Amino acid sequence: MALSKSHCPNGTVESQPPATSMLGVEETPLLRAPRCRIGKRTINLMALSKKQIKQLRALANHLNPLIIVGKNDLSDAAYAQADETLEKHELVKCTVLDGSGLGAKDAAQHLADRLRAQVVQVIGNRCVIYRETHDEKVTKIRLVRE
Repeated sequence: MALSKSHCPNGTVESQPPATSMLGVEETPLLRAPRCRIGKRTINLMALSKKQIKQLRALANHLNPLIIVGKNDLSDAAYAQADETLEKHELVKCTVLDGSGLGAKDAAQHLADRLRAQVVQVIGNRCVIYRETHDEKVTKIRLVRE
């Protein structure tokens, strides 16, 4: 699976050597998650499974929107605030006001691309975004395995 710079903005894609089993046979590299290194941080680029999306949707059900996209759409300040919020909460609900030039789906995609997050759900004028935090003080969401 070859990753381009579009998958890893402002960073470098780490190429992982293929894992070898005890018998000396190389395993397929598709079994290992591709990663992106940005500065000192390493980010996994794997997509969420259906079970994980279902879990995150259930967790997001009771959340209040923490990111509000208004008439100024998504400025650099909005991206900085969203980045900070994702680092503190991992799972964030956003709302897009009527005066905005963006729809909820567009705003979610722009936020996810710029912040290296994943869109969990878009309903009406609201969207839910997830990104694993790197802050040790924050309690992390334990995602189900497949």
